[in-house]
Amino acid sequence: MTKDVITNMKAHMEKSVEALRREYQKVRTGRANLGLLDDIRIDYYGTPSPLSQVATLSVPEPRTILLQPWETKMISVIEKAIMNANLGITPANDGKVIRLNLPALTEERRKDIVKQLKKMAEEAKVAVRNIRREAIDELKKLEKNKKISEDDQKRAEKEVQDLTNSYVAKIDEVLAHKEKEVMEV
Repeated sequence: MTKDVITNMKAHMEKSVEALRREYQKVRTGRANLGLLDDIRIDYYGTPSPLSQVATLSVPEPRTILLQPWETKMISVIEKAIMNANLGITPANDGKVIRLNLPALTEERRKDIVKQLKKMAEEAKVAVRNIRREAIDELKKLEKNKKISEDDQKRAEKEVQDLTNSYVAKIDEVLAHKEKEVMEV
């Protein structure tokens, strides 16, 4: 019984860490990253489609993203979608491909991004702590209903706390890695 609670909790905490990683992919660093374009949808003959389904995406240089639409008439539609996404990047096209040149980040902008990253990490930690609280409540309920002994409950609560600490440490690790990437000139 306690194993089910802990397994369930572990799965939810893992999802929180993965969600943080996905959010970090969307954060603009000084380096070109295709994750920036993940949320952009293009109106492709009336169907909202991800950019990757209407163009070939590549990173030929560290600060350049290259989009090669499969149909040249889609260039203006793609440019408009990128402008509307408010990425702070102006697309440039030569009639065949679209280039997104990422400007170098200023020291001040890097510090702002790090603040944003820390805030996102804190939100992930809050999510992990909420999952811990739910797991402990579930364990208390099991003990109250005499499905597990008080000793089992205490043991399981300690395991829950240890797991929580390890996931908080994982979040700190992900943050430190992304922070290093942002501050790299």
